[in-house]
Amino acid sequence: MIVILKQDFKGLGKAGDMVKVSDGHARNMLIPRGIAAEATDGNIRNLEKQKKLNEEKYKKDLAEAKTLAERLGGLSVKIFTKSGENGRLFGSITSKDIADALAEQHGIRVDKRKIALEGPIKNTGTVSAEIKIFPEVAAALRVDVEAQA
Repeated sequence: MIVILKQDFKGLGKAGDMVKVSDGHARNMLIPRGIAAEATDGNIRNLEKQKKLNEEKYKKDLAEAKTLAERLGGLSVKIFTKSGENGRLFGSITSKDIADALAEQHGIRVDKRKIALEGPIKNTGTVSAEIKIFPEVAAALRVDVEAQA
């Protein structure tokens, strides 16, 4: 029997794959548990339609990510914080601080988990942070850390 997997199943395939399994395995385990559906003409059409919709959504999201990356490319954020001797900070600047400053100064909201730093920023100066907007799209953001007057 040929079935369409509704979810990933170890040893068979990923969601959306059409696989051939024994009739008993399909009727007794896969279909009752909602892991697969029988590959009828209607189910195959629905699968193709869903794949097409997913592909269109992916292309749209990729285009939006590229425009956001272009916007972020030339931007910089300034963060003012207390510092001691030789520009050493009291505490450190984290990705959350950068995300908050970006939202406050430029109105662009980015999840703090998408901001990649080499490590916490502990000195005043200019640092580059990478923002991973989409799996294939990333943008560099300049972060200026200055001592508070």
